[in-house]
Amino acid sequence: MRILHTSDWHLGRSFHREDLLAAQAAFVDHLVETVAAERVDCVLISGDVYDRALPAVDAVRLCNEALERLAALTRVVLIAGNHDSARRLGFGSALMDAAGVHVRTDFASVGEPVIVGDAAIYGIPYLEPELVRHPWDLGERSHAAALTEAMRRVREDAASRAQRSVVLAHAFVTGGESSESERDISVGGSSQVSASVFDGVDYAALGHLHGAWRITDRVRYSGSPLAYSFSEDKHVKGSWLVDLREDGIEARFVEAPVPRRLARISGRIDDLLADASYEPFEDRWLQITLTDPRRPSGAMERLRRRFPHALVLGFEPEGGGTDGARTWSERVRERSALDIAGDFVAEVTDGPATGDERALLHEAFEACRRKEALV
Repeated sequence: MRILHTSDWHLGRSFHREDLLAAQAAFVDHLVETVAAERVDCVLISGDVYDRALPAVDAVRLCNEALERLAALTRVVLIAGNHDSARRLGFGSALMDAAGVHVRTDFASVGEPVIVGDAAIYGIPYLEPELVRHPWDLGERSHAAALTEAMRRVREDAASRAQRSVVLAHAFVTGGESSESERDISVGGSSQVSASVFDGVDYAALGHLHGAWRITDRVRYSGSPLAYSFSEDKHVKGSWLVDLREDGIEARFVEAPVPRRLARISGRIDDLLADASYEPFEDRWLQITLTDPRRPSGAMERLRRRFPHALVLGFEPEGGGTDGARTWSERVRERSALDIAGDFVAEVTDGPATGDERALLHEAFEACRRKEALV
């Protein structure tokens, strides 16, 4: 049996204000062509189909077109990710089952497989720890506890079947590396989960991280089909083509089309504008960091005469000078929402947030997260 594992389409997302819908449509074309050429038995989409809970109309239209085209060729199983609205993505799922598109967004149905060929395919949508803790009577609020219980249900059902088992899940599994474009899920409890939670299944098709990580031979991330941050400039984007064999699996990575390559360059502005060695970067989306002792005037306008696709400009003067303040995005990079809010409290009160204040902020973020998950 042959499956194609993809995830994290983030339909409707832009890249530093550059519209990516055409590039996402080109990926859909590539995916459909691959399914037809490789005679794929089932496409697995492991969450974050959309970039937000209320996607734009054009993003919904592209998703609808993609699923129609795939359903004409093969079966499809997809799950909700942390960016998706489970209720909206799951609308009409019972009707779509009849068309061979199996949308799994409800945690209550975890452990109920989709049977494709001789494989039982289990969809585990993104599990918000606070939302499943009481219904599942979990001893703690964490992603590990939620996913462990989900896999217990999967194993219980799989034990009653003489079939191979495949799992889709959307989570942060230890062994992969995050980028700047994934939404932080640590507020909902400790975010990382051990790969051992998937022991015993033939293949675990993961979503959430945007790199194509091989955690183990049977546990993999496909990554996003496009780069959504400059931290992904070294990623190779695509999907896993996986053959389930009697003696194990055989996986091959199928590269996706690249709309425009990314790069990060740095130097003094006069060198960047004159040095011939920078010629290969003239057609790329660029993040440029200037190292001049003083911030040059009209820098972005001057740089775009040579690099018309420059999108992000930073300033780090040689010698660690302080002439240019860091941008907001640079100051908050890799910091949690709770830490940023704590900094705000410290700024306006002339003192660090107390334990009670941080607990109140945490409760507020949790309430927002639960509300978003129910949208």
